[in-house]
Amino acid sequence: MTTICHLPFFGTKPSEPFCTFLSKLLMVGIAVLMLAACSGNAENSPVPKSAPVTVSVALKKDVPVVLKAIGTVEPYNTVSVRARVAGEITQIAFKEGQDVSQGDLLFNIDSRPYQATLEGALADLDRDNARLKSAKEDVLRYAELIKKDYVTSQTYDQMVANADALKATVAADRAAVQSARVNLDYCTVRAPISGRTGNLLVKLGNIIKANEQPVITINQIMPIYVSFSVPEEYLADIQRYAADGTLGVEAAFPNRTEPNFQGDLSFINNTVDGSTGTILLKATFPNPDKALWPGQFVNVILRLATSRSAVVVPSQAVQRGQQGEYVFVVKADMTVESRSIQLGQGIDGEAVVRKGLEAGERVVTDGQLRLFPGAKVALMNQPASSGTNNP
Repeated sequence: MTTICHLPFFGTKPSEPFCTFLSKLLMVGIAVLMLAACSGNAENSPVPKSAPVTVSVALKKDVPVVLKAIGTVEPYNTVSVRARVAGEITQIAFKEGQDVSQGDLLFNIDSRPYQATLEGALADLDRDNARLKSAKEDVLRYAELIKKDYVTSQTYDQMVANADALKATVAADRAAVQSARVNLDYCTVRAPISGRTGNLLVKLGNIIKANEQPVITINQIMPIYVSFSVPEEYLADIQRYAADGTLGVEAAFPNRTEPNFQGDLSFINNTVDGSTGTILLKATFPNPDKALWPGQFVNVILRLATSRSAVVVPSQAVQRGQQGEYVFVVKADMTVESRSIQLGQGIDGEAVVRKGLEAGERVVTDGQLRLFPGAKVALMNQPASSGTNNP
């Protein structure tokens, strides 16, 4: 390729060596400009900024060992009241949903037929008592006659048999009287337990049959049960801790701010549910203000023991990755380290760290999305001083 070069002012064609020299000079100038541009870009590049984070200090504290479950409130006792005798309801002495005490009058059944039966049984008893008295006198009289051979032994034996038969008749009459009195008492229906009445299933004037339909259901709600189930793997721990004393149970309504209700574990079922792999438990609560109501769902916390001097961090500090749980630990040079940990049970927004973290170390609780191992951080809060917190 032939290079043609013209001088800008004279328009004359220079020699070949001069054109070659001019081309090289132009290339050197371009290289210098490129180096200068690169140098300027390097000087103006931004310095990496520190990621703003919120941190907390890992503390040592006593943490309760608990099991959590969803429980159902159940009556401590339930009685379906049925009439023991048939008849017309003549009086209802309570209102639906009313609290009643054991022995309170609930309703009356027409007692006139049963009163008449009792009076008839008493009359039969009086009649047969008179016959028995006469038979006994006959036995005494014939005993004297047989000594003098005025009557035969057969006649005397007949008198004794008549008296014995009348004794049995009188005993049957007494039983009939007792039965009639019991049936008469059944005409007055009283509360068998203390509790809250439910929906009344009959009305005034209805004719009811004996032992057929429930008239009212009474639920005892002071105290009251909360039943719940836990996985069978915890059964051995529950039995071991329960052997040392009564285990405390707390119940709370979901999404409510009332204080937790305090109760005691009172029942461990005698079999594991094979279909669910859980064991049924019941806790008893005093329920003096009747806040717990049959059929409600509550959050249950069963306290087994207390873990002494456990290392705890806020739950939001714990991250989960493919290798398991980890936390970002802030080092002295304000860089972070990704630290794998082993967790225990958490409670009240705190996570128990069984392995991988020491008390006093700072962990990131907010801002983890911008972090990576070795990243610089800027603290947005002043965490509490490290130490041991034993409440």
